[in-house]
Amino acid sequence: MSALGFWLSRSYYMNVLFRRILRLLILLPLVPLAACNRGARPNQPGKVAPDFTVSDGTTTVHLATYRGHVVLLNFWATWCAPCVAEMPSLLELHRDMPKLDIIAVSVDEDASAYKRFVDAHHVDLITVRNPSESVPALFHTDMWPETYLIDRNGVIRYKFISNQDWNDPEIRAMIKNLM
Repeated sequence: MSALGFWLSRSYYMNVLFRRILRLLILLPLVPLAACNRGARPNQPGKVAPDFTVSDGTTTVHLATYRGHVVLLNFWATWCAPCVAEMPSLLELHRDMPKLDIIAVSVDEDASAYKRFVDAHHVDLITVRNPSESVPALFHTDMWPETYLIDRNGVIRYKFISNQDWNDPEIRAMIKNLM
């Protein structure tokens, strides 16, 4: 290979490398924009929570009957790994803050799987099955778990996306400030 050929091929590869690095530098800052963003600060906080009544044949929940109470409204499913992971701390929160009304709306279609889960995990908070997902749709929720903290006036104060550690002092302080 001649010296000219060497420099031309080296120049070619340097040019390709430069283009790849440039492309990476341009696209890298865009990665967070393409990530799964479920809206950590959605527009619901500050608005009155949509009223609903849901019944699964065993339990009936009408949100308006909880006016005057602080409500933690949790949307979940037994087949949802993050939902299952957060359930122990949600149950602990229920035991530690008995004046907090926790309503867990399950989107499970399989009634027997739902009942087995509730029994096996000793879920003693208010839970109701809503397989049609009509209640989460009112809140524009279609991924699980999502949880809303609703004040005594029925206004959504916080929206929690994905599973939470309900023992977190910051979360507990948010709740206590509304009680």
